[in-house]
Amino acid sequence: MTPEIHDPTSETEAPPTGALSRLAADPVSRKRFLTMAGGGGAAAFLAACGSGGSSSTTSTTATMPASAANDVSQFGKGDVGIVNYALTLEYLETAFYQDVVNSGLFKGSSLATIKQFGEEEAEHVQALTAAVKKLGGTPAPQPKAKFPLKDANSVLKLAATVENLGAAAYLGQAGAIQSPEILASALAIHTVEGRHAAALNTLLGESPTPDGAFAKPAEAATVLKAVKPFIVG
Repeated sequence: MTPEIHDPTSETEAPPTGALSRLAADPVSRKRFLTMAGGGGAAAFLAACGSGGSSSTTSTTATMPASAANDVSQFGKGDVGIVNYALTLEYLETAFYQDVVNSGLFKGSSLATIKQFGEEEAEHVQALTAAVKKLGGTPAPQPKAKFPLKDANSVLKLAATVENLGAAAYLGQAGAIQSPEILASALAIHTVEGRHAAALNTLLGESPTPDGAFAKPAEAATVLKAVKPFIVG
């Protein structure tokens, strides 16, 4: 990922719009956000997204720029659309893990880990549903889903793909989120998605950090295309 160089002597920039930009420009708001989102992990997230504060001369841009490919307005306007987009992905992840549990392909500690991941995805669904309602929106409907569950190894590969994709999807929308509270929630979920992905990658003998030091975001169009085969009807 190519670092973006910030020149403090440049002309006055346009007023910040998204929550990340506003947090970068306002140390007081940034401090409140870091407290709300859990400190160190949140600071690393802000740094990765290019919001390290005015004292920094370099930053790494990880969030996606506004584009048609990253548009989630089909799920609602503004933060409602972003949360409903995330909610749709969490519906699919929850359904996937429930199907894996019911498949009988895993036993013992492996099954226990899969159950734990599924329960955490279900908690994400509850949290995002509540967030949409708090924003005054209507939660996205739960899609019907079907997943190929042929054997344990292919299921683990699919699980890793789903979790890596989920983490990238949250990162892809971070720069467009307006509410610091929603951004903090997205960060909290993104972190867990990344941990799930790292655990599954390691189990498969792959790198726990496939993107290196900085995670790569994914545009909504890429994410939705990837999950489309699992949606029935």
